[in-house]
Amino acid sequence: MKVINKFMFLLFALVIFASCQDKRSQENLNGSVPESHADSSTEDIRTVEIDISGMTCEIGCAKLIQSKLYKTEGVSFAEVRFADSAGVVRFDANRLTENDLRMVVEAAGGGDLYRVKKISEADEAGNGVVKPGSSQ
Repeated sequence: MKVINKFMFLLFALVIFASCQDKRSQENLNGSVPESHADSSTEDIRTVEIDISGMTCEIGCAKLIQSKLYKTEGVSFAEVRFADSAGVVRFDANRLTENDLRMVVEAAGGGDLYRVKKISEADEAGNGVVKPGSSQ
């Protein structure tokens, strides 16, 4: 019984140690801290609405594009709706441009399926508000 208790303690200690190492390696990756710990004073958060053509379904198309946007470094929120062929994206303009978002959307699905028709500034509710000089 003592051997089993010692083994369980050792196993538990190894799991704790390994999880601490993973957190330290994330903080040391490329000499930076994880995005959640980044200084928010250097962010320029913008919200845009993107009109997307070429989507044929909710699960395959809209969710694929939404996933690609969410995985893009600098994007803090993405929602793509098949019903109105549009998406709302919140991103750090110091790290990404509207053209970067366009390239992510159009590259999803191999680059031949989806096209960004328009990118417009969105209000806080995520409603598109066309701004002068927006990508069309």
